Amino acid sequence: MEQSLPPRVTIITVTYNSSAVVEGLLRSIPASVPCILVDNASRDAEDTGALAAAHGARFIENPENTGFGPACNQGAAQAGTEFLFFVNPDAELFEDTLEHLLDAADAHPEASAFNTRIVKGDGSLFFKRRSKLIAKSLWLGRDAAQQDGEVPVLSGGALLVRKSAFDQVGGFDPKIFLFHEDDDLSLRLKAECGPLRYVFAAQVRHLLGHSTERSAKTAALKAWYMGQSRVYGARKHGLPFGFLRALGEASLQLVSPLNLLSARKRSKNWYYFRAVLSSAAQQSADLPPPWQQD
Repeated sequence: MEQSLPPRVTIITVTYNSSAVVEGLLRSIPASVPCILVDNASRDAEDTGALAAAHGARFIENPENTGFGPACNQGAAQAGTEFLFFVNPDAELFEDTLEHLLDAADAHPEASAFNTRIVKGDGSLFFKRRSKLIAKSLWLGRDAAQQDGEVPVLSGGALLVRKSAFDQVGGFDPKIFLFHEDDDLSLRLKAECGPLRYVFAAQVRHLLGHSTERSAKTAALKAWYMGQSRVYGARKHGLPFGFLRALGEASLQLVSPLNLLSARKRSKNWYYFRAVLSSAAQQSADLPPPWQQD
């Protein structure tokens, strides 16, 4: 009898109050593919753990929220496969997603990491063609999403990476709690391990923005870490005037008339501004938001 080959890829997802959406991802993962869920101190961790157990996934429960990148690193440390596939919990794989990704990886051994085509709920595409951490001259046009090719950065929402390359660069930067951690990882992978590629044939369906609850407090939390990470990343990768540019954008968002219409938007823009401003003297992106500081 022919023996089945061991799996080449481990799927890793980070959950934070995501029990309402993660089952779709778990159902879409082939039974032979190992999956690791790392939960960042969710209120619904028990429910998420039960879903993981029901679908044969490994569940790691953190007593506190360590941030997206560090949680990804936790999952990666438990994986023993050739590839790691980081996927957001509100995503679903197609039947041939992994097949197309691995075919691309085999066809391009020089490449260190890959993105799938990300199909949003309305059928349109999400394609990461630019980043605040690279020069505008490196940004891609919109038509780049319609074909395979090299890309300047990758989205962490559906990122396949060779584990050897991930380990070589030290994984995600643990100083980045949330946001721009995939940009930072992409730039280090590209510089140290090889090109980044987009695989048009490989698809992931993604709800985008539904991996966590939507509230003014959640918006403030995300905005705080986005501001911190924006400035930290710009400094780390030597972008000129990174702080001043971020402060200018934050200031414009703060005075937007749209803030009058939404408490969530007001909270988001206020804490983004405060985070950027506070980062003037900060050298890392892990300063907790004001309500968590002593």
